[in-house]
This record gives sequence, structure tokens and C-alpha cells, in this order.
Amino acid sequence: MSLLGTIGLVTGAGRGLGAALAYVLAENGCKPILAGRNVSALERLSENIQDHFNICPDIIQLDLADTRSVEAAILKLRGHHDTIDILINNGAMWLEASDKDHAAEDVLTTINSAVTGTFLLTQGLLPSLQNSPRPDIVTIGSISGLPNAALQTVSIPMYAAKRGQAALAEGFAQMLAGTPVRSIAVHPPYLDDIAPGTPEWERASARFKGQRGTNRDIAEAVLFAITRPRHVTLSITVDADDGGLHPSR
Repeated sequence: MSLLGTIGLVTGAGRGLGAALAYVLAENGCKPILAGRNVSALERLSENIQDHFNICPDIIQLDLADTRSVEAAILKLRGHHDTIDILINNGAMWLEASDKDHAAEDVLTTINSAVTGTFLLTQGLLPSLQNSPRPDIVTIGSISGLPNAALQTVSIPMYAAKRGQAALAEGFAQMLAGTPVRSIAVHPPYLDDIAPGTPEWERASARFKGQRGTNRDIAEAVLFAITRPRHVTLSITVDADDGGLHPSR
């Protein structure tokens, strides 16, 4: 299925995987809405997309850990977009394991951005998604969010947050069964952060088994999932020999 003429919202679009996802959407004819905390970073990405694809992305400031920010973003988005075709829930806070106690603020931000904010945003945008002839919700989880996953270097709050995101994707899939809206999950391992247009991005497809996954691999997995026929809904666990262990090992 072609993405030409569609509209896709990407959270956490200011850098890393979120920026790569927005770029790949634009590359395939989708107009991305760039959502994130750092407006300057979103503006730089918007300019890059305009230069390469002659598509002008919309920008919306969004802090998923702040419910007031989420509510304001929902009102703005629904005011400007009766229809949203693709929602990619990528935004989350990384919190690494530490020998020291985690600050309460960091714990709350980690849980709220991944679970509370993501749920409220998705819930609030369901009317816009339901107006689409091809609505997709894509949740970017983690192998850390899968049952019996090894903790590795992830903090317990992050581990719990990613488990919560997996539950959100599954819960929406159950709630929306029998409707046109698909709930798709993609669970990456640890990744090498590479940017579109760089030599590393171009070389990523030539990596051998045993090398780490990259942003490009996840962006292409998402692209594959959302372009399947509408009767097919995928949940993808992206494996790599280097980049973490998932529960099947």
C-alpha cells in the first residue's frame, strides 16, 4: 500500500529513531507531523525534509510526561487535522540502570512519557484516526518490554515503562478489533543511532549477521508493517546478535 498523500504523526521526532521514522515517512510520500519537546530540533528536521522531498511537515511541541502538554497537543492536532492516517508512538525517556537511587522526577518522567502520555495522546487522537481510510497506530516498544526479557543495562522504571508500552499496543489491538484501526508493535534491540543521508545510513543494509541493528532497520520495519494489506496486523521483534537478548534465547 502506498503512503502517498497520507499524514503521519511521529512523537519524539526531534532526534534519533523518531527523526529517522519521520524522514522515511516523507521519503515515501507521507506528510509527517513532527512532535517533540525541542522545537529547534524539529525545525531543523522539517527543513531537511523540505529540502529533500518538497514536503513541509507540521511541527507541534509535545512533552509526553506532562499531561497538560498532551492535552494542548491533542486540541491543536484535532483542530488542524480532521484525519490522521498514522500515529507512531516513539517518544519515551531513556533511563539507564544505576548504583545510585533514581530521582523521583526521573522515575515519573520515564513512566509518564512512555505510558500515561502515550495512552492519553492515542486516546485523544482516535477520532482523527477513525476518519482515515487506512488508520494505523504504531508503538515503538523494546525487547526490554517483552515477557521474561533480561534487564541488562535498563533501569527498572524503564523496564516497567517498556512493558507498559507493550501492554498498550496489545490493549489497543483488542479494543479496536473489528474496526479499521490497526495497532502495530515494533520491539527494537539496542541500536546504533545513525541519521538518514549519512554514509552510515547508506551502508546499514550491507551489515552482516552479528552486527548491531540501526535506526534504519527499525524505520524500514515500520514501513513494512504499515504497507501490508489491511487485513494483516504485525507485531515485530527485531533481533540482532549484538544489541541485547530477547526472551526466546
